[in-house]
Amino acid sequence: MRRGPALATTWRVLIGRPLRAGEAASQEISSVEGLPALSLDALTSVAYGPEAILVVLAGAGAGALHLVLPVTLAIIALLAVLVVSYRQVIDAYPGGGGAYAVSRANLGPGASQLAAASLIVDYTLTVAVSIAAGVGALTSAYPRLTGATVPLCLGTLAVITLLNLRGLGESARAFLLPTTVFIVGLLGVIAVGLIHPLGTQLPQVGRSTVPARGLETVGILLVLKAFAAGCTALTGVEAIANGVPLFKKPRTRTAKRTELLLGVILAVMLAGLAVLVRRFHVGPRSGQTVLSQVMGAAVGRHWAYYLVSITITLVLALAANTSFGGLPILASLLARDDHLPHRFSLRGDRLVFTNGIWVLSLFSAVLLVAVRGNTNALIPMFAIGVFTGFTLSQVGLVVHWWRTRPVGWRRKAAVNGTGAVVTGVSTLIFLVSKFTEGAWVVVVAVPAFIVVFHRIRAYYRRAGTELGLGTVPPRPHRRRTTVVVPVTQVSRLTGQALAEALSLGQEVIAVNVEFDDDELGGSEPAGDAERGQGQSRGGASLEELWARWDPGVELRVLHTDYASVTRPIVDFIDELRRERDDQIVVLIPVVLPADLRYRPLHNQIDLVLSAALRGRDDVVVARVPMGIDAHRGRRRAGRLSADRPG
Repeated sequence: MRRGPALATTWRVLIGRPLRAGEAASQEISSVEGLPALSLDALTSVAYGPEAILVVLAGAGAGALHLVLPVTLAIIALLAVLVVSYRQVIDAYPGGGGAYAVSRANLGPGASQLAAASLIVDYTLTVAVSIAAGVGALTSAYPRLTGATVPLCLGTLAVITLLNLRGLGESARAFLLPTTVFIVGLLGVIAVGLIHPLGTQLPQVGRSTVPARGLETVGILLVLKAFAAGCTALTGVEAIANGVPLFKKPRTRTAKRTELLLGVILAVMLAGLAVLVRRFHVGPRSGQTVLSQVMGAAVGRHWAYYLVSITITLVLALAANTSFGGLPILASLLARDDHLPHRFSLRGDRLVFTNGIWVLSLFSAVLLVAVRGNTNALIPMFAIGVFTGFTLSQVGLVVHWWRTRPVGWRRKAAVNGTGAVVTGVSTLIFLVSKFTEGAWVVVVAVPAFIVVFHRIRAYYRRAGTELGLGTVPPRPHRRRTTVVVPVTQVSRLTGQALAEALSLGQEVIAVNVEFDDDELGGSEPAGDAERGQGQSRGGASLEELWARWDPGVELRVLHTDYASVTRPIVDFIDELRRERDDQIVVLIPVVLPADLRYRPLHNQIDLVLSAALRGRDDVVVARVPMGIDAHRGRRRAGRLSADRPG
């Protein structure tokens, strides 16, 4: 058995062996594994959510920074509403899809497409922001790495992509340890800071960026802007509801448990950090994140500080995994509804939606390169998409409760209605306050995706009509088949191709192109895949060798004054088409060297002839591959030379 190409073998080692359908359970995740798989985006948002609040409040001067605690408590209240809401979504729509599924069922196709487009944008931004933030934390600790920001971002993206191609279960288990260290470590830091801080007397690093005199007045607009900015800490709350099919059975109960666990941990972290920010009088500083200042004041800059800092750096980058769990499932649902190419609904060998993973990775890589791994360039675009999804999901649930009217539906509708109003207002504040800073990109991207959805769906409808989907076609009838085989020399490859052709059709015609002008090559076939392997001996022409071989197949020599090899063959096929109603098959002999580096040296006729016939629907183009091992041929030639007497 011939060994496969080294590249394919290496790839198989990297992503693992193909899994059977019965092994799907090995890739399903538990409640605890759901945290690293689908919740890291939300959990790690504590690294930039509180800071986003302080940056806005700092516009009114140091006297406004104390508002961080009430603003954070309001965000936690909204978090509670969203957790309750998405637990309801999990119950009502266990097939996954989150806001898209809710909107499709209750608000119609327009709203569902808006939700889907918003989520696609948000998922892509989540990957870029998470990786850029993680690499940013690393380059802050090691400034010498700043010049390698983009390569580090792309390398991190490649690792996360590879792990997800192996299966979400494997990535969840791989990320479980750093996630546990991050959660336990940060909760420990908060506990020490609340009970007995160790580093409050340490000198501050960097300079304060809070203006001496406030540029804004403290008012309702400033508080709303701070609230909206801090709501970036809620991104990722929806991912669990989007990925319900990824959980172990009973899936709804497992997913709901993970949603609740996420809500409790995130609420405790946000509240604890807000209290410590106020207690330690922390404000925005150059070269130091708010989280770093809180940790330094709580535990000092000792081993605990550095351990948690390194873990935060790692987990921030790994937070991109949330999108890799959510977007491929969303894309598969869109594909089933004819809004995306159907290939997005197909699973790969590892039972994951491979195409969705690749596209997400590509979009994220382009975005990271475009902004050069700068987190600040991405933040203004961040959260708008997910908050649009939040709002549509809440409104859809209100409609769902009104339609179904189960016990307690009024209370549930009131909770979701309140959530819809708050998230809707937050979305508008995001758009207005961040529009010129980059939010306009989201405003352009979301409608662009919706247009793509419409065009793809319209195409599938037209194609379905042309294909007669849903109708009973006429009974098929057998047609006579004529097989045309382009040949250039008498060789093993030619014999193999003719044998295949004789098994396919009632008539087989071998064709050879001969140039009438010697300057074009005479009778030498240009672009031959076998040149140098089947040269006629003793100067005999191909026709003479053919007659001597007598394979039982007619040889047609096509003479031409042109330099093109394909034109005479295409003209001959057109002539056959005019003469008969047969099914015409063009069977092209193809050489497949064992080493990839030799493949460009062969099969020129295959490339040009296939390209010439690609757009025709009255001809079937097929190939007869023959594998060769150039090294084995060289060794055989060496043995023959050694055995020949001198």
